[in-house]
Amino acid sequence: MFGSIFYNFWGSLIAFTIAFIIMYQVSIFPSKILLVSFIVALVTFVVMFAIRYLIGFVLYTPDDKLFESFINEKDSSNDETKDEQEQMDNENEQQSNSSTVEFEDESPEEIAKVVRTMMSDNEKDT
Repeated sequence: MFGSIFYNFWGSLIAFTIAFIIMYQVSIFPSKILLVSFIVALVTFVVMFAIRYLIGFVLYTPDDKLFESFINEKDSSNDETKDEQEQMDNENEQQSNSSTVEFEDESPEEIAKVVRTMMSDNEKDT
């Protein structure tokens, strides 16, 4: 189950408060207001067990063995799509390599020198 019994108490307290405020606005006997508010709080306390169970069920993490077998099945089915994706990536990489060929011919020292001169030009302009 998710959480603790304190969630049940908080839910009951909130439900009691809301029921009390709603019933207080209707002019009836104070004992009836308290009785209805306590009944709503009790019902909410019991219903919170089911809500906590549902939250725990949704957030449940299966055993590692079951999870790994599920992942392995998914991986085997996704291998075909990965191959297609790799082919597309290789084609895109070849296209991008053609645009960077001009920088591969220059040495890093020459590129650094050009950057330094550009930075010093920018400092002189400002």
